[in-house]
Amino acid sequence: MMRNVTVATTQMACGWDIQQNITTATELVTKAAKAGANIILLQELFETPYFCQVHDFDYFSLATSVEDNAAINHFKKLAKELQVVLPISFYEKSGNTFFNSVTVIDADGEILGTYRKTHIPDGIPYAEKFYFTPGDTGFKVWQTKYAKIGVGICWDQWFPECARSMALMGAEILFYPTAIGDEPILDIDSKGHWQRCMQGHAAANLMPVVAANRIGTETISQNGSDSTMQFYGGSFITDGRGEIIQEASKDKGEILSTTFDLDQLAIERQQWGVFRDRRPSMYGTLLTHG
Repeated sequence: MMRNVTVATTQMACGWDIQQNITTATELVTKAAKAGANIILLQELFETPYFCQVHDFDYFSLATSVEDNAAINHFKKLAKELQVVLPISFYEKSGNTFFNSVTVIDADGEILGTYRKTHIPDGIPYAEKFYFTPGDTGFKVWQTKYAKIGVGICWDQWFPECARSMALMGAEILFYPTAIGDEPILDIDSKGHWQRCMQGHAAANLMPVVAANRIGTETISQNGSDSTMQFYGGSFITDGRGEIIQEASKDKGEILSTTFDLDQLAIERQQWGVFRDRRPSMYGTLLTHG
């Protein structure tokens, strides 16, 4: 037996015209769907530039509820029309609290649920703790029409505990929308490290990883001064052993897609025995800061 699913990842540049960003994302999703993709990933916070470069209370006005979010309402209709699954990243306002969230839309256009980013970075130019409260949903997986998927958000992708938790909850494929580029404080090119962390999640859990990043140069203004970041693209898809089998460029809008046999991947997880040989009772240190 074969249970095939085709996944796609995308990357695009973002400006301050929210409707234009949604239109660009729509073009990518539609093209990917017409090429046969069943589950299509868009990058983190694609409705706007990455405003978290600076501390500015004005950007809190960008947050919306799930029900009022323009991208979610638009892509609910598109998901149903194209019969595709879409994890949609957005800036969520819930009561008096703000989250970096992903809402998963199934192929019938219905919302399966929302995940709120667990790990929130705090360092220029990724000053997210100013804007986002750490998520309160816990890690989540969703049974979509085509596969059971887990979704982490950007900084979550650096934590093996996040990937392992989703795998233990039954995820068959892991998805990570992200926004990453310059590291002016560290003065390094983090692209290879960024990719290898997620390759490790794929290899350790024997399941594919799909990552979407943004491209382009973005300048965010704050009280007359500017902060500028260059995003390095490099969106990619790994196989179940952690090898990158599709990788995008650093500076072009692109779509990547790959087909996986989920039944064969499940067999390989059984054959390797890494879940059989786990010793949960020995991992108490993980409940501490070390």
